[in-house]
Parts: sequence; C-alpha cells; structure tokens
Amino acid sequence: MSAPRFKLAGERKSSLENSHRFFKNHHCKYFPCHKQPSEEAFNCLFCYCPLYALGDQCGGNFEYIKNIKTCMDCYFPHMPESYDIIVSKLTALSKRGKKV
Repeated sequence: MSAPRFKLAGERKSSLENSHRFFKNHHCKYFPCHKQPSEEAFNCLFCYCPLYALGDQCGGNFEYIKNIKTCMDCYFPHMPESYDIIVSKLTALSKRGKKV
C-alpha cells in the first residue's frame, strides 16, 4: 500500500487511504467527533489525543473550563498533516524517560 498523499498548497485534493499514518472510521458512531473543515481528510488514527497530557504544550486548540482541559474545538490530531508533529512530540517525550 502506498503512503497517503496530502493536499499541499496549490495541489489538487487527492484521496487518502488507510495506512500507518491515516485511518478513517466512517462506521464509528461518533464520526466525526469534532468539527473539521473536511470530512475526507478527517484522521481517526489518534482517536484519543496522545498529547492531551502535555497540557498547554500539546499544540492543539484547547481551553480550560473550571480547571479542566477541554479539546471540543480542537482537530489538530485529526488533520493528516499533524502525524509527523505528533510522532515528533511523542519521541521527544519518550526520550525524557530514558536513563542517561
């Protein structure tokens, strides 16, 4: 299976295929779980955001309501182009836990 292609500036939209970088579950009763500009490019791979615990360093569009972080208006983990950023942040986080 070839890697999915993502729309770049000035490029025509291409279809996205399920892969290690992108997964869309149309059969999920919550799909889409967030408002997003394009359902075609909605990535379900990170259904639960792995960056939630990073608090204000996650990179997403969140807010705190009564001291609880809410991501209702965030679709950062659901954008195909966020995959590399998320993996990079998780890699950096895992390095913090290694013995030196």
